[in-house]
Amino acid sequence: MSDPQRAVRDLADDHVHRLAALDPILAGHLGWNDHLDELPDLSPDGIAAGEDVRRDTLSRLTALPAPTDADERRCARLLAERLEAELAHSSSGEPLRAVQELFGPTAGVRTAFTLMPTATEDDWAAVARRSARVPAALEGYRRSLEEGRRRGLFAAPRQVVRVAAQLRAWLDDDGGRGWFSGFARGAEVGPGVRAELDRGAAAAAGSLAGLRDWLLAEYLPAAEGTPDAVGAERYRIAARYWNGADLDVDEVYAWGWSEFRRLRDEMAVEAERVLPGADAATAMAHLDTAGEVIVGGDAAVAHLQAIMDATIAGLDGTQFDLSGPIRAVEARLAPAGSAAAPYYTPPSMDFARPGRTWLPASSDDRYPMWGLYSTWYHEGVPGHHLQLASWPLHAGRLSLFQTSVVGMVSANIEGWALYAERLMDELGFHADPGSRLGYLDAQMLRAIRVVIDLGMHLRLPIPDDSPVGAGERWTPELAREFFGRHSGRSSEMLDSELIRYLGGPGQAIGYKLGERAWLAGRDEARRRASRQGADFDLPSWHAAALAQGSLGLDDLVRELAGEH
Repeated sequence: MSDPQRAVRDLADDHVHRLAALDPILAGHLGWNDHLDELPDLSPDGIAAGEDVRRDTLSRLTALPAPTDADERRCARLLAERLEAELAHSSSGEPLRAVQELFGPTAGVRTAFTLMPTATEDDWAAVARRSARVPAALEGYRRSLEEGRRRGLFAAPRQVVRVAAQLRAWLDDDGGRGWFSGFARGAEVGPGVRAELDRGAAAAAGSLAGLRDWLLAEYLPAAEGTPDAVGAERYRIAARYWNGADLDVDEVYAWGWSEFRRLRDEMAVEAERVLPGADAATAMAHLDTAGEVIVGGDAAVAHLQAIMDATIAGLDGTQFDLSGPIRAVEARLAPAGSAAAPYYTPPSMDFARPGRTWLPASSDDRYPMWGLYSTWYHEGVPGHHLQLASWPLHAGRLSLFQTSVVGMVSANIEGWALYAERLMDELGFHADPGSRLGYLDAQMLRAIRVVIDLGMHLRLPIPDDSPVGAGERWTPELAREFFGRHSGRSSEMLDSELIRYLGGPGQAIGYKLGERAWLAGRDEARRRASRQGADFDLPSWHAAALAQGSLGLDDLVRELAGEH
C-alpha cells in the first residue's frame, strides 16, 4: 500500500521507471541491465512517446494535494519544473533538429556503449546485439531530422559539418574499421560471440557512414542559411531547460562582463608570479612548455588518477565524508572523436559501475598539467563525482528522480563543480602559481561563456571597453577572437567550445550562474547561523546541501540557505 506521505516521491519514481522503459540508454545509466542490448526509438514516434509520459506525470502531479513534508515539497517543485521545461523544449521542435557534437543523439548512442559492463562473455554478447541495433536507432534519428526538415526546423550548417566530421573520426578509428570494432577489439570471447561482435561493429559502422553521407548530401544543402543564433524565444526555452530558472538576460550579461574584468585583473597578478614581466597569455604559453608536462595519454590518465586519490585522502574526514562507494572513481581516456573538453559520467545507482572522469586525447599527445589540476577537482572530487555519487546514497529517502540523471539540472551540477574548484583554492590546494593560474583560467573560461553564449545567440552589443569588437554586436567570428585572446586553452578546444555553445544555447552559462547560486546560498546560511548565535560549520553545510538531491536555480539559493 502506498504511503500518502510519499505520494509525490512515489510518482517521481514511477516516472523514472516509465521513461527507462522507453529508453534503454537511460536504464543503463541508472544501472538497470535488463535491456542493455537495446537502443531507444529516436524517431518522431519515440519522441512523442516520451512527451506522453511527461504530460501524464504532470497531470497526475497536479492532482495531488500540496505537500507539507520538506522532501515531498522539493520533489514536487523539481518534478513540475523539469516536466514543464522538458515539454516546452520538445514542443519548440528541438529534438527534430538535434544535430550537435556533444548533446546530440549520436553521441548518446556511443556513450551508452562506454558505460556497458564488459567483464564476461555474456556482457560482450549484449554489446554485439546492441551494436547490431545501431542502424535502426540511427534510422529513427534520421526520420526525426526529416520531420524537422518538413517543418522547416534545421540545425545550423556549422553543427552539421561538425557532426559529420565527428562521424568520420569514429569511422576512421581502429585502422578504418570503426570505433565499434575498436571498442570490442580486446574482448576475450569465443568464436561465436566474436563473429557477432564483428557483424555488429560492421553494421554500426555502415549506418554511421550512411548517416554522415546523408547529412552532407541531403540535410546540409537544405539547412543552408539557417543562422547560428537561435534568437530570444528559443534561447528563453533553452535557458530554462538547462538552468531551472527564467533569466534576466540583461543582468546576467552585465554580470558576466564584471566577472570577466575581475578575473582578467586577477590573472594578471598571478601571471607575474609565474613569469615576471609577462601577461597572462605569455605566462600560460610558458607553462605549456616549461611547466609540468605529461607525455602520453596513458601516463596522463595515471597521473590524474593519482591526483584524485590524493584529493580524496586529503579531504576525507576533514571537509567531507568520502567513505564507502564514493571513494571509487576512475580516470580514463575518452574515446576517439569525443569533444575536446574533459567530462564525467556518474556511477550507476547501485555503484556497480563507478564514476569516471574522461580525458580527451590531445593532438600532440602532450598534457600540460597546470590547467588540469583544477579541471580534475571539477570533474572528480570534490566536484561532479562527489555530488553525483552522493545522491544515490539518499535515493531511498528522496526519490530516483531527485538523485539520478533523470531530474538533474545542468546549472546545479556544473555550478557545484565550479564551486568545488573555488573551494579547493580557498583550502589552499593551489599554492603553486601555475596551478592557481590554471584555476583562474578555468574561471575565466566560464565567465567568457556567459558573455559570448548570450552575446552570440541574442546578438547583444559589445561594450566599448572590450578588447575585441567594441561597439559591434557579437558574431561567432568575434567570439572566437575574443576567446583566443583571453583563454589558455588550445585552439582545438576553443573551436570545439564555440561549436558547443552555438549548438547548445543556454547550457554554458549555467556554470557561473550555478556557482553564483551555491556561493549565495553558502553566504546566506552563514549569515543565518550568525544571527542565531551559532558557528557556521562548512563541512556540515556541504553534507546537508548534497543530501537535498537535484534542485533548479529557482530553488537552489533558498534551499541552501535553509529557508523553507
